[in-house]
Amino acid sequence: MKSADARVPQYRPEDAARYRAAGFWGTRTIADELRRAAQATPDASAVVSVEGTLTYRQLDERADRIAAGLHGLGLRPGEPVLFQVNNRYEAILGWYAVLKAGLVPVCTLAQHRKYEIEQISKLTGAVAHLVEAKTPKFDLVEFALDHAREHLTLRHVLAIGDHDENDARARRIETLGADIAPAVARTLVDDIQAQIHAEDVAVFQLSGGTTGVPKLIPRFHAEYWYNAKAWAAALGWDASARVAHLIPIIHNAGIVCALHAAHSVGATVVLGTADMAASAPLLARERVTDILVGHGHYVAAPEVLPSLKGSLKRVILSGAKPSDALFDSVEALGVKVGQLFGMGEGLLTMSRWDAPELARRTTVGTPLSSLDEMKILDPNGLTELPDGTVGELTCKGPYTTPGYFDAQEHNKRAFTPDGFYRTGDLAKIVDIEGTRHLSIEGRIKDLINRGGEKINAEEVELLLGRHPDILEAAVIAMPDERLGERACAYLVSRHEPLSMEQVRQHLETQGLAKFKWPERLEWRKGLPRSNVNKVDKKAMREDIKRLLETEAASR
Repeated sequence: MKSADARVPQYRPEDAARYRAAGFWGTRTIADELRRAAQATPDASAVVSVEGTLTYRQLDERADRIAAGLHGLGLRPGEPVLFQVNNRYEAILGWYAVLKAGLVPVCTLAQHRKYEIEQISKLTGAVAHLVEAKTPKFDLVEFALDHAREHLTLRHVLAIGDHDENDARARRIETLGADIAPAVARTLVDDIQAQIHAEDVAVFQLSGGTTGVPKLIPRFHAEYWYNAKAWAAALGWDASARVAHLIPIIHNAGIVCALHAAHSVGATVVLGTADMAASAPLLARERVTDILVGHGHYVAAPEVLPSLKGSLKRVILSGAKPSDALFDSVEALGVKVGQLFGMGEGLLTMSRWDAPELARRTTVGTPLSSLDEMKILDPNGLTELPDGTVGELTCKGPYTTPGYFDAQEHNKRAFTPDGFYRTGDLAKIVDIEGTRHLSIEGRIKDLINRGGEKINAEEVELLLGRHPDILEAAVIAMPDERLGERACAYLVSRHEPLSMEQVRQHLETQGLAKFKWPERLEWRKGLPRSNVNKVDKKAMREDIKRLLETEAASR
């Protein structure tokens, strides 16, 4: 998609000029960056998963042929393709093939359902939908076919994974272009890439930090690859790094902190799954050196990470503040340990390995780039607050988006007049031994962080309110030892309270992804309200905390 599209916000000219002058933004597309890596280390392992291994040469050449196959289907540069897949090496093949064909990946989650996919598809005008076949408990192929019948722009359903060769419901992406000679495919890809500018849109990521209708984050070739290179540099990676990734790879953290970062230095990505214990044998066999541990893995990490001792060098903790016990258990392995904070909109901060232990233990470190800018503002205005004072984190920089796609009115509220993104996170700057570190203190926005996946309370409330027997609904975060937070719904009934099963059936008919469903219901005669008659979620959060503490004490 060309950056000249009026729906795509642009970097301010003066900022873009600084980023280019600093050498941060290159002139190659992401597909060309992969080609460069494959030429440098063709026989090194690029991706390893339980399904198999791809060298850089194999990844590059197979992605060329698939790209040619996609072109043969009539898909043309700039057209969006929905991704709804899990962690398989075929997902990586699909990722690079789509980019090589000049198409624009639109990153969704395999857990998304009709409610989310409909909105994302309509907003982007997606022309194809790539899904994983034979996923347990839910048929994503059939789901994509049903979705395509209702959206005229969707011309193709594509699939990866273990599905029958005779299943004609979707085109198997792994075999696309198999009859095209490698040299022919490469020439076609080179011709396509020559028409793409490094500052054109490469990818659409989905925001986890907005309420209501999903917001799409345009990421551009030059800044997105720089983002990943800066991550690899900050961790000190080279071609010997073997990077384990367990959370969804087609997600901003997966692309930036694993896939592109590893490939920018010729390193290997080892794809595990959300089940950390089940992935442990693969990670141990492949002698991983680096792992990003999301909040959903905090409980399992002390049991699994010791099995990686000997090869493991670096551990990054992300998603919530780690307990002292977790931090201590990782440090006891003799590895470097720190924290990460980041967002699909851009800004990433991380602990530097030479930072004092207090900084690595209690803060999320410092920004990746020397040209990243952070301000802590009064949440109700534009006044910058002094270090040590909690306020709203705002940022801009060489890989932070200048705005959401086709959201002009929202962008006026989400960005300051001087172009800083208002993250909605409460934070403060902490000076530790002369260096300013970032400490995240909470959220302004009404979000629930369930194991790293963000749930928009407003979105769930809207759908709950469509049930004829629900008069009022308020969804809040309740503490959870394993996932950090789960969704709890405070509800007012028109008649009799509904059962959990009835609420789940309703949300299923609304097409809402299961991970967003409330996992506890609290029925009340009325919702608590503030002195200005607004629903008082602070009172609800205090109430559920007391209830959980009482229940735990009575066990």
